[in-house]
Amino acid sequence: MKKILPLLIIFLILGITAVIFVSMAKNDQPVTIVKGNTKMEALPLKVNFTNDPYCKMLIHTKRNAAQAISPDGNTWFFDDPACMVLWLQDKNFKSTATLWVYSIDTHKWIDARKAWYGRADETAMHYGFGAREHRTEKTIDFSTMVLYVYRGEHLGNPKIRKMLEGK
Repeated sequence: MKKILPLLIIFLILGITAVIFVSMAKNDQPVTIVKGNTKMEALPLKVNFTNDPYCKMLIHTKRNAAQAISPDGNTWFFDDPACMVLWLQDKNFKSTATLWVYSIDTHKWIDARKAWYGRADETAMHYGFGAREHRTEKTIDFSTMVLYVYRGEHLGNPKIRKMLEGK
């Protein structure tokens, strides 16, 4: 009995330690998807705690962030509108998804399909498509932005960067 008691104590301590580590790991995982958003509303973004599913980067700011909501209420967050477009490209719900972007002019979540996009703005992944609620003479609509993303006509392309920055 004296030989078994120390072993039982060690196993008990190891078991408690393992449970603590597992529970801590579950609480510290970044958000990758939020389920149950059946109202299709823009959800609050947990900055520095949410991962972009396309580029896998941690989202550090709401500026130019985006959200895609599938018809079943699953919501994904993106650090750049172009990441959202590229991620949606092969999804069967891409035309029926509710899309939101955080605007740089009004600082609120707006309908991504109704937003206006700059071509040389500072965005997280350097594509340059900053979202705006209000149109300016240098902005493009959502469909044009999507086309440019698919073609690779963004600031990540050195030829496009040179053309847009006039260098």
